[in-house]
Amino acid sequence: MRIGATQRIYTGSDVERHASKGDCWITRARRVYDVTGFLDDHPGGNDLILRHAGKDVGDAMTDPRGHDHSQAAYDILNQYAVGKIGATPALVNGDWVVTDHFHPNETSPDDDYEKNEFLDLNKPLIRQMFSRVTEWYVVPIVWLPIATAIFIRSTLQFSGTAPHFPFSWASFAVDSITAVSLAKTTSLFFVGLFLWTFFEYLHHRYLFHLDRLLPDTPAFLTAHFILHGIHHFLPMDRLRLVLPPTMFAVVQFPATRLLYALFSPAIANGLVSGLFVAFLHHASLPGHIREMKRYHLSHHYKNIDLGFGITTKLWDYVFNTVIV
Repeated sequence: MRIGATQRIYTGSDVERHASKGDCWITRARRVYDVTGFLDDHPGGNDLILRHAGKDVGDAMTDPRGHDHSQAAYDILNQYAVGKIGATPALVNGDWVVTDHFHPNETSPDDDYEKNEFLDLNKPLIRQMFSRVTEWYVVPIVWLPIATAIFIRSTLQFSGTAPHFPFSWASFAVDSITAVSLAKTTSLFFVGLFLWTFFEYLHHRYLFHLDRLLPDTPAFLTAHFILHGIHHFLPMDRLRLVLPPTMFAVVQFPATRLLYALFSPAIANGLVSGLFVAFLHHASLPGHIREMKRYHLSHHYKNIDLGFGITTKLWDYVFNTVIV
């Protein structure tokens, strides 16, 4: 997060009270950072940060005996800024009185954004207050109902009924679902989960990294930056880690249409339901996915021409693009 126009001032003792894994603050150059949400994402492990919880990390980040931090690391740290270290926790003085000779400091549009990191006064303000980032919970809210409906439809089709879509109460009956039809759909669901890993590998490698083959024109460069370049520009921005539903709706269309063209509706629906649910891994971080996230960071910071797998390294091994 960024420090707002009204910056919160903290004392050293304030920061020292936030020194646990569930509440971890650090300081650097008199700025305060709440890095609680970054602990498990730190490529070097959370223990390196926890050693300095509630303390200043300036010397540790520049220590030649330790890990060398790039400018990108400092840019990531700035995203977690919550305030500054000051002599007093107050921004105002209750005893202050305006005098006839008082002249407030003039605001400099050029310096204000650099100082406060809030709004750029040289640009339209209303537009800056809106967001095009995607919170993690938007993904399951949009896709879980769709995946569930497709799964149920596949099960009903295997049972011998083909309800109209969307469902009506007249066409949907639980007792029409048989154990055999449920087993078939469940099997296809897991096949769909597996297909997702190949689907994301192909798209990541051959669509999202197509920039070298694109014409060097503003239109194509802008399109690629919106599609994937912004993710490489801000790889640790939590609000840009997920693929927005509007974009995924476009990206998934060729793959799902291919499945419906190759298979019967019942089979295709089972596969698609698994593919859509697999996409929800962007909304949570279980143990395996957390490890894959660290692997994905190597794609960003070690070699952008390797490590295209996001859910699994399987296809990187198959196509010899694994990061070692």
